[in-house]
Amino acid sequence: QVQLVESGGGLVQAGGSLRLSCAASGSTFSNYVMGWFRQAPGKEREFVAEISRNGGNTASTAYGDWVKGRFTISRDNTKNTVWLQMDNLKPEDTAVYYCAATLARWGTRQFNYWGLGTQVTVSS
Repeated sequence: QVQLVESGGGLVQAGGSLRLSCAASGSTFSNYVMGWFRQAPGKEREFVAEISRNGGNTASTAYGDWVKGRFTISRDNTKNTVWLQMDNLKPEDTAVYYCAATLARWGTRQFNYWGLGTQVTVSS
């Protein structure tokens, strides 16, 4: 089973950028659809993005409607890593961001492997 460790969170001013990383181990990374979710205090966990098993230019990606082009998910199967590039951050993006993995079919969003999360705080 895959283990996931997020990094790259921190404090940033509104309008700034952060790049989150998720390192996977323990299983064949390319077998997994990868995703990012977030949870703000007092709110339910929210889908951010997902990426298909293949990396590079042929990868399929999907985003939450609210992302509106500000975030980009990518992966490198040779490095067992998935990233979330976040630009033009807003205070409402403040949350714990979680990396997730699934063996399920692309698009089902039935993620069942989770990292411990990394805190992102955006100041106004």
